[in-house]
Amino acid sequence: MKTRVIQDEPDEPSTHKHPVDPAQRKGPMHLASRMARWSAHHRKKAIFGWLAITIGLFAVSMASPMKEIVFETSGPGESGRADSILYEDFKQPAGESVLIQSDSLTASAPAFQAAVKDVIAGVSKLDAVAKVESPYDTENTGQVSDDNHSVLVPLEIRGDSDDAADKIDPVVDRVAELQKAHSQFTIGSFGESTGKAVEAAFFDDLKKAGLYSVPLTLIILLVAFGALVAAGIPLLLGLTAVLGTLGLVALVSQVLPMAQGVSAIILLIGLAVGVDYTMFYLKREREERAAGRSEEAALEAAAATSGRSVLVSGLTVLVAMSGMYLTGDATFASFGVATMTVVAVAMLGSLTVLPALLSKLGDNVDRVRVPFVHRLRRDDGEGRVWGAIINRVLRRPALSAALAGGLLVALAVPALQLHVAQPSIDTYPQKFLTTYNRVKEAFPGTEVAATIVVKAPNVEAPPVQEAMGQVEWRAIRTGVMNDPIDVDVNAAKTVATINIPVEGDGTDATSNQALTALRDDIVPATVGALPDAEVAVTGATAQQKDFASQMKTSAPLVFGFVLLFAFVLMLVSFRSLVIAAKTIVLNLLSVGAAYGILVLVFQHGWGKGLLGFEFTGGIDPFLPILMFVILFGLSMDYHVFVLSRVREAYDRGMSTDQAVAHGIKSTAGVVTSAAIVMVGVFAIFGSLQAMLFKQFGVGLASAILIDATIIRAILLPASMKLLGDWNWYLPSWLSWL
Repeated sequence: MKTRVIQDEPDEPSTHKHPVDPAQRKGPMHLASRMARWSAHHRKKAIFGWLAITIGLFAVSMASPMKEIVFETSGPGESGRADSILYEDFKQPAGESVLIQSDSLTASAPAFQAAVKDVIAGVSKLDAVAKVESPYDTENTGQVSDDNHSVLVPLEIRGDSDDAADKIDPVVDRVAELQKAHSQFTIGSFGESTGKAVEAAFFDDLKKAGLYSVPLTLIILLVAFGALVAAGIPLLLGLTAVLGTLGLVALVSQVLPMAQGVSAIILLIGLAVGVDYTMFYLKREREERAAGRSEEAALEAAAATSGRSVLVSGLTVLVAMSGMYLTGDATFASFGVATMTVVAVAMLGSLTVLPALLSKLGDNVDRVRVPFVHRLRRDDGEGRVWGAIINRVLRRPALSAALAGGLLVALAVPALQLHVAQPSIDTYPQKFLTTYNRVKEAFPGTEVAATIVVKAPNVEAPPVQEAMGQVEWRAIRTGVMNDPIDVDVNAAKTVATINIPVEGDGTDATSNQALTALRDDIVPATVGALPDAEVAVTGATAQQKDFASQMKTSAPLVFGFVLLFAFVLMLVSFRSLVIAAKTIVLNLLSVGAAYGILVLVFQHGWGKGLLGFEFTGGIDPFLPILMFVILFGLSMDYHVFVLSRVREAYDRGMSTDQAVAHGIKSTAGVVTSAAIVMVGVFAIFGSLQAMLFKQFGVGLASAILIDATIIRAILLPASMKLLGDWNWYLPSWLSWL
């Protein structure tokens, strides 16, 4: 086929007959250009208005802190129902357990008993302690280990369990004093204090990520721009977008509570898109100035081109993030609100306050240069290294596409083995688990529990008691559940809990076997057969299984929604069926490769010595969908920016081959710089303690690196070279676009 333009537009002449620079077109301006012109002519209003709004919103977040999700009422499936019953009708007090252990003495030795009595007396005197159980009381079976060298002293924290974390410190301090007084024994506590320490480590990780990400971003931007003022502008926009979003999300959280990690996601996405959008805009403005345009003309050109790219990219990212609402999960919904808000705020800032700043600064944007770095910069926008790579790719497109595509497919193949599993407590920072690990060793098979919740008019009625008694002996008979089985009843006698120790680590096959036995066999034959009774099984194993099942059901909906609407947006934006379809394929390749890397690293243990973890059980069930929407959204930034330059060159009269070479070379530098910022920030998360952060950081960093290199610099130009003018194919029935 020899036709020069494949699009069927009989009533409209080809743009190649009258090539026009999109930045110089006359007539009605699009939204980004109109916003830029208004901002440039009303600089004080735009700049000070933006600062006032974002600072004011941040003040709102400080005055009215973000309301968090009550996880006891937000879970999916059967475990979610059980947790809701417990939260509403069974306010269980918080607990702590003290371990007393001796290598030489047994629990019956007088010295051992004296130490236990001192522990009981010491913690009983504390105002925060409501109740203490002695392991020597006949009704407290199971508090002495089988080898008779360890005992547990359970205690109950007074008051509401939600406030227990504020009361636990005196207990921890008293246990430390008792350890000093009885140095020949090992005395330590775990429970509420362990949860508090792990939660504190979680938030310390978030602070660490925030502390390191800002200076790292600034360093990368200094290298990218070679001047302090130019480097500071993207960082300023990103940070103000984050501050403003925190205020907006704090207001929304009063109606829709947010998940714990929302602030970290806002920082990550805010910095990523804020820096991306500003770099796209600022780089184009500097290129136009280097080409000889006036300051005003350069700004108008940047608004007409990069401004439009920001608008298209931002809308695509918003669509991708909105897919999280289809999960039907409160946590995902809160992440959806947070990510969409920060993207919208960053996009608004780049289209309003950024043009005002550039108009005010003019060429002063290059002030405070970094001497050595600045001399290495090229203002033509075409990097030497990427230019050489792209030239070779375009000379051998078939070979380049085969090698790059083959590599990505090979990386994606392990994703077929992806197994979701909630990280067990063993993946938490071990310095907080010393006593817990000792308890696991001394009392094997008791650290993981399944809880059967029974709600009935009177749980102490003989039929209910008989059914609960049958649960106990049937559970022991399975061989994967153990004594001591504990039964608790609420004050109203309407809810009972049967707590059963389960073999395994809570997420492995053994624990899941126990859960299946309870749900499929034991409960239906006993308490589940009671009339007028509501019965459900919860616990760590049940929660992770129910969440994983919900994600498995909702994932196709989320993926389908994001892919469909991304396809439509790309079709409308670039007026090409081929470009829209290829966008989906390329993005799926990068996401699939990222999933494969996660499996290789976190399931097969590749590189675990380097990353410093021992967990190989599976991927956090929260991660696949979250990673998909975030990666799909962020990769669209690069894709839209690169393709916009290619389409612009094509519309100016270049051949497809020339447009591809020019468009990709002229954007390679800014795409690389923006990607390095994101890879650096995400890599910080990969170095944190929590397994979710490690997986999140490694997955996102590897995906962005793949996207900015293999996808944008090899597969995209190679595929466009091979397709030629077919890249712009638009069927006649879509000519209205």
